[in-house]
Amino acid sequence: MWKFPLYKIDAPIDWAALEAKFDWFREMKDVPQDPIWHAEGNVFIHTKMVVEALVNLPEFKALSPQNKHLLFAAAMLHDVEKRSTTRTEMLGGIERIISPSHARKGEYTARTFLYKKHPTPFAIREEIAKLVRYHGLPIWAIDKPDPRKSVIEASLSVNTQLLYLLSKADVLGRINEQEEERLLRVELFKSLCEEHQCFGKAREFASNAGRYTFLNCSEIAPDYKPYEKFKFEAFVICALPGTGKDTYIKKHFDLPILSLDDIRRKHKIDPANKRKMGQLIQLAKEEAKVLMRAKKSFVYNATNITSDIRQKWISLFTEYGGKINIIYLEVPYKKLLQQNHNRTHKVPELVLEKYITKLEMPTFKEAHEMEFVVKE
Repeated sequence: MWKFPLYKIDAPIDWAALEAKFDWFREMKDVPQDPIWHAEGNVFIHTKMVVEALVNLPEFKALSPQNKHLLFAAAMLHDVEKRSTTRTEMLGGIERIISPSHARKGEYTARTFLYKKHPTPFAIREEIAKLVRYHGLPIWAIDKPDPRKSVIEASLSVNTQLLYLLSKADVLGRINEQEEERLLRVELFKSLCEEHQCFGKAREFASNAGRYTFLNCSEIAPDYKPYEKFKFEAFVICALPGTGKDTYIKKHFDLPILSLDDIRRKHKIDPANKRKMGQLIQLAKEEAKVLMRAKKSFVYNATNITSDIRQKWISLFTEYGGKINIIYLEVPYKKLLQQNHNRTHKVPELVLEKYITKLEMPTFKEAHEMEFVVKE
């Protein structure tokens, strides 16, 4: 069983030991919060209150030991990137403290910490990272343009029962006048998930194509099953440099390969020359169009570590009638460094470290099919 450092189930929390061990936890003392929403004080105080509220919930006490450790970690990390996003802003003539996008950045920080500093099994790591990312959703779900789609989509990435408990603790672990209203919103989130068969489990769909269509199109029912008539398949590889993409492709595919690295070397384009990136992308798109017009399936080999980068290519592939298959590859951090060091075309370590902090997991909204090939 995976355990979060220093946390012992059913024992008093050793806050002094946690503070001594984790610099990111200590740094929360220096991060203020808006007193309207957080009269208790800084992020450090709030985080401690959230964790204490969490472990005292009857629903938390009924969880498995593994889920207790997992949820404890998420509570510790849920506001970790208020450190980098907190600022003051004049709103209505009053100076307010805000932390925009702290949940999104917190996801990346949690993933990096659990990949590098405290190696964690992939499934547990991603559950924690997504709990951090979505911890505010239960409060705001009913305000979304399509609340149904918001909770269903979330259920495909995170356990909504654990998310419900984290959000409940987040409300209880603060001092403000909106506690009753916010607790009601959290309960409405639970009811919404139950209504759409996604509380504590991923929503099921009639087909993978139906799932993709529901997530990407408005006014589509989750039970819709579209007629599938794809012209070709695009296998989109997603992995950090040094993971072993080329080796994996050679072993598992006998298809044309669209590789940005190969095109770059063929045309002698310096990877450090950003002015030439437009030329590289255009050359790659022309090669892709040749394959797609001929209705040939192919492998798209690139790092593809962020959704924005992936989406630019996926949009092109789907425009030509392609079925999208994303294959995510991962090896442990130490092995990644070793394999990168031994490559003919190795990536500078500082660049690789930067890539790790930007890594964004592919989601079912991006592809018809998804496969995670992870060496623990």
